[in-house]
Order: sequence, then C-alpha cells, then structure tokens
Amino acid sequence: MESIKKHFDEEAKEYDGIILKLIPYYNEMLTALILSIPFDKEKEINVIDLGCGTGTISKLIKEKFVNAKITCVDFASKMIDIAKFKLKDYKDINYIIEDFYKFEFDKKYDIAVSSLALHHLQTDSDKMDFYKKIYQGLNHGGMFFNADVILSQNDYLQKTYLAKWKEYMLKSVIEEEIEKKWFPSYNNEDKPSEIMKQLEWLKEIGFKQIDIIWKYYNFAVYGGYKN
Repeated sequence: MESIKKHFDEEAKEYDGIILKLIPYYNEMLTALILSIPFDKEKEINVIDLGCGTGTISKLIKEKFVNAKITCVDFASKMIDIAKFKLKDYKDINYIIEDFYKFEFDKKYDIAVSSLALHHLQTDSDKMDFYKKIYQGLNHGGMFFNADVILSQNDYLQKTYLAKWKEYMLKSVIEEEIEKKWFPSYNNEDKPSEIMKQLEWLKEIGFKQIDIIWKYYNFAVYGGYKN
C-alpha cells in the first residue's frame, strides 16, 4: 500500500488528465453513479467518499445535492490537497487522510460512494471485510455504490476485457506507454475481484436491491441499499 500511496502522490497534479485517457468513458461512469442516488436534491444527507482522490465525485454530489455533508477519505495527502482546492467553494466538507486498512467510520452515513479505489484492497477477504464495515456505517435506507475495475468470470473474457481497455487507451496513449507503464502498474498494484463474486458478498452482508447500473468490459458501477 505504501508504494501505491507514493504512486498517487507523485501523479496527483496530473491525475485528472490521466484518468480521462486511461479509464473508458470515465465521465459517463461517474454520471451513472450520481444518478443512482435516490434522495431529494434539497435533502440534507451525509455522504462518505471512500478514496476520494482529487474530489471529482464529491464535487458532482455537491453540484446536485446542495445540502450534502461530505466526508472525503484518501490515503494520499497530495490528492486531498487537490480535492480541497477543487471543493474550496463548497461548505460542509470534511477531509480524512487514512489508509482503508486502518479507517473506522466516525458516524453513520446516508450514502457511501467510491471510485477506482477499493480494488487496491489486496485480497477478496479484505474487500469483503471493508464492505461489511461500509454496511455497518450506513443508516437504514442508506446506499453504497462503487465505480471500479473488475475481473471477468473466465480467462477468455478477461483477455477480451484487457484488449478492449487497451483499444480505448490507444485513442490517446501510445502503445509503448501502455505496455511498459500502465499495464505493469495494473498488474503490480491493482487487485480487482470478479464482479459476480462481489455482488454475492453484498447480498450476504445484507445489502438489498443490488444492481450493476453501468458496465464497460472491466469497469463497472454496482452496489445496493441498506433497508
């Protein structure tokens, strides 16, 4: 996790530009996540953004839900610095610099969201434990949705996923950079899990109305609600 933290701190200033080149239809993916939030636009809601990065999702939430109170959590301090600048015109935002492995919820939330962060948890067991922590940190009627990189159910589909991902990146990144930088980074740092397995974990934990609301090969937005 320390090497991952160093990586994100080093690329914090360029992150917003990089992400658009590397993640297929990133803005569409985040729009799908925002559209999953069922609350009235004027309602005062408590939101936690897990792995907030540069604050992109939190900004989208504040633009739509003006009375949202948001807690932004990330382990890279330079990412938090950029999030603070990006969100400087908004009130009711709290920032926490913490590793997921050490993080404990400070209160109950109506909404938990995450984007391209939870796949850094190293094992399936780690992810399931964190999903349990999220469930326990939600109010009844609350929701959790995650926009993240995923694995397929078999090797053939996984190869197809990676081929389609590379095809997208080639629109703005040269092949040598993909093969020598981004794919090695993915192989060394990212630990995604199978999407169907994760949906089963959510069900076992107690989430209801679980759904995949957006998907493009190895990227998806999925989650559910706490009754």
